[in-house]
Amino acid sequence: MADSKDSPLRIGFVPEHFCTPLSFAQKHYGLHAILIPFPSGTGHMITAIRAGEIDVAVGLTEGWIAGLGNENVEGDGGYRLIGTYVETPLCWAISSGPNRSDVVSINSLAGGKIGVSRIGSGSYIMGFVLADEQGWLAEGKPFSDTVVCHTFEKLRAAVVDGSADFFMWEHFTSKKHFDSGELQRLGDIYTPWSSWKIVASTRLTQGGLDPRVKDMLGKIDEGVRHFEENQEEAVEYISNHLGYTEADAREWLKTVRFAAKTEGVKQEVVDGCVSTLRKANVLVEGKGIQPQDMVYRA
Repeated sequence: MADSKDSPLRIGFVPEHFCTPLSFAQKHYGLHAILIPFPSGTGHMITAIRAGEIDVAVGLTEGWIAGLGNENVEGDGGYRLIGTYVETPLCWAISSGPNRSDVVSINSLAGGKIGVSRIGSGSYIMGFVLADEQGWLAEGKPFSDTVVCHTFEKLRAAVVDGSADFFMWEHFTSKKHFDSGELQRLGDIYTPWSSWKIVASTRLTQGGLDPRVKDMLGKIDEGVRHFEENQEEAVEYISNHLGYTEADAREWLKTVRFAAKTEGVKQEVVDGCVSTLRKANVLVEGKGIQPQDMVYRA
């Protein structure tokens, strides 16, 4: 990252429907930033922010928290939670190939091969949350193999060719592939926490929050307000630029609630997520960065 305080922030984001207010913040309210898409998700952004390739990122709550709480975390972890982007939980669709007679229900997934984008990603973590909900953790290793596929496209291919038995991805992003017959839907699972958080590199939080980050949060607030007040523009953007049908865009709008004020993260959300991830054996108590230290505080 350039040292200049005038340099635009490099913001990592997932190029899905949830990015609409971020796009509006830049288009309508002068957000001074370079928006860098990460279609493979939060796990990839964790690697990028630690490598200094991006400065700020918007991604999944469980991915950020698992990345900081991992028992193998190095140094200061590379980033801190600074803001809340989406207040509502995320609905993950559980998908398999369309002609898999051996995979017909969630119950049939125990001991199977789970496809994930990356180790530590939301798709990886939610596998353990699913296993915990289904009672598979008590039986030992819940899955026979974890197949790392990196992208949504490769995850779809993996369940079609049988190299993975199932994977999980956001419901509306998956839906068009159910509608086309490319995938079969086995069910859904919701995160037990608000779904999207904003993080900043620890280089931008030392000695106070970088003024550009404060400005960014204010501009995203304006983008959220614009999104709420201009739903038709949101539908147009989602359906014309992000590859969703107009009907799915409208249906998604009924389910999502963005944070009116993005700055800040509630400690109880972090604590609850950590508790679930420890129960699911994703995190180990006493290891990694502790929950109270994951959030930036002025």
